[in-house]
Amino acid sequence: MRVLHVAYQQLRRYGKTRVSWAHKLTLGLIRNDHDVRVFSDRDVAAFEAPLGIRDLGKRQANRRLLETAEAVQPDLVICGHCDLISNDTLVSLRKACPGTVLIHCNNDPLFVPDNEARIGHRAEVVDAVFVSTGLPELRRFRGSKARFYHMPNPVDASIETLDNSQRTNLPVDLLFCSNSNDFTHRQETVRQLKDALDGTLCFRTPGSFGMPPVWGRDYERALAETRMGLNLNRQEGHYWYSSARMAQLAGNGILQFCHSAPRFDELLPPETLVYFDDDDALREQVLAFHHDDARRQHWAARARAFFHERMNSRLYARYIVEASLQLPFSYDYVWARREREAF
Repeated sequence: MRVLHVAYQQLRRYGKTRVSWAHKLTLGLIRNDHDVRVFSDRDVAAFEAPLGIRDLGKRQANRRLLETAEAVQPDLVICGHCDLISNDTLVSLRKACPGTVLIHCNNDPLFVPDNEARIGHRAEVVDAVFVSTGLPELRRFRGSKARFYHMPNPVDASIETLDNSQRTNLPVDLLFCSNSNDFTHRQETVRQLKDALDGTLCFRTPGSFGMPPVWGRDYERALAETRMGLNLNRQEGHYWYSSARMAQLAGNGILQFCHSAPRFDELLPPETLVYFDDDDALREQVLAFHHDDARRQHWAARARAFFHERMNSRLYARYIVEASLQLPFSYDYVWARREREAF
């Protein structure tokens, strides 16, 4: 099948990139034998614009997408975070490529201002929408023209290559990497924990308290040294919502601590993620696993195995294709067992 994947490819970061869920989706599609062409709206806009000023290239990026679609004649168009592409362009694309299935994938949390509106706006012109928040919270979009589905954050065997669950000679006991303090109070939790654990274990916090964030290979090196990590969302309590950090930690065999409010215990098997309800419980859990390294290894190994076997990029891509085309599911996707679609 021919797939046109419209998403930011981070070309102008020149290697200093974030771990991209969109890239993992592309890899999964290719490994499932689909012919995938990618279109990076922000990069094309900058390349086409006078003096490289991205905002001046918006119209040209929309025109180039239509040109690409007419050349490729895709069976499926996946629109990720591509806000420079207008709904009018997608309507024109559908007319130029009759029979094309058009979907939107959104990996941003619903608590980010305007994201709910962006999803609702995109749902006006696509056939299906996939969101990284769980199904119960997607019912707010009931009545939309599009079908709604939950999608997880996957691991990829070529990206999550570490297995720290098998190592004991790791210099960093606990890690929390961040790069955004918008719409969150999680820094208060991190500061309290850092103060409480001072002198007890090695706790590194790139991106917090004046430390620069880490990207690309620097981020990979930080993970390679780490036993345990904090998976703190900017806000907690949204059903089955987590940043991509969850897959990055689990996929590399790093034990992670998650707030209990998103109810991941209803998705993941026991003895994989460590849940906490408040700051005191988090501190107690960190110390308990710090003093029992064999238990840390056991839980981290179970989480790694589960993610690589049941929540990998190939299954993720297969699920998105099957749900988009309304095909019977060919696999028992763990995140789609309760409800095949939200409504």
